[in-house]
Amino acid sequence: MYEDSAAGGRTADVDWAWARADDWQPPGELDTGVPHTARMYDYYLGGKDNFEADRRAARAAIAAYPALPLVARTNRQFLGRAVEYVASRGVRQFLDIGTGIPAVGSTNEVAQRVAPDARVVYVDNDPIVASHARALLGSHPAGHTSVIEADLRDPAAILSHPALAGAVDFGEPVALMLVAVLHFIRDEDGARRIVRTLRDALAPGSALILSHGSPDFASRESTAEGTRIYRGASAPLVLRSRAGVEPFFGDWEFVGPGLVQLPLWRPTAGHVRTAELPEGWQDVSAYAGVAFKS
Repeated sequence: MYEDSAAGGRTADVDWAWARADDWQPPGELDTGVPHTARMYDYYLGGKDNFEADRRAARAAIAAYPALPLVARTNRQFLGRAVEYVASRGVRQFLDIGTGIPAVGSTNEVAQRVAPDARVVYVDNDPIVASHARALLGSHPAGHTSVIEADLRDPAAILSHPALAGAVDFGEPVALMLVAVLHFIRDEDGARRIVRTLRDALAPGSALILSHGSPDFASRESTAEGTRIYRGASAPLVLRSRAGVEPFFGDWEFVGPGLVQLPLWRPTAGHVRTAELPEGWQDVSAYAGVAFKS
């Protein structure tokens, strides 16, 4: 079971024993010889659900850009803060696309700590996520948590997926979560169209929680080498400047502090005090923001 000591005790009946197990085996159809972006991210976080090809690529990426593990950690912290904030604003449905490998501190854990009746649907096309679905399926009895296999590049298939019918009411506000996933979608694959299709399906009062890698705070050499490494992985790395990230939010209204460098999104109840930010935060080359549909 997981606990949140700050909250004063158990918050949901989720068994995370699989995350510590040494005998987990990958699905038979999984190609472990090709570095996978989700497993590389798992390595950055210090996880163990990765294979030698993932570790080699991840170590090369870290050599090119040493701040990568810090980027992964601060991104995970942003997810928690953003979900908590949106749930505190009354949103009770969360559609988390590109969730990646399950970990403690996932969307359902945070959302159902704030609102036990929160409904969370994870969407991913990675077979590891499917193989770990039993962990994600844990839920507070008052809420709902489920996983569907679908690809962000086909938003219509996500929105029409049969499993969403009884899990998400699109007539009520939904938090659309695109956390550290859009930088794996190329412009020529219709990245803006994809997000617009998803936004348009949501009711007023819905929220967009988004983070995205950027070249704006990294050297040209680091950016070039990181992009090269990801060409050999399961998806290319498409870093975008602030001007390239902001259009994903359309005309939705940002909450303060707006679209900012990842560690600066409400690190202390929205009041940034540099002394409280992690050492090296200036090197975190990514943006984050939360906006609502009015």
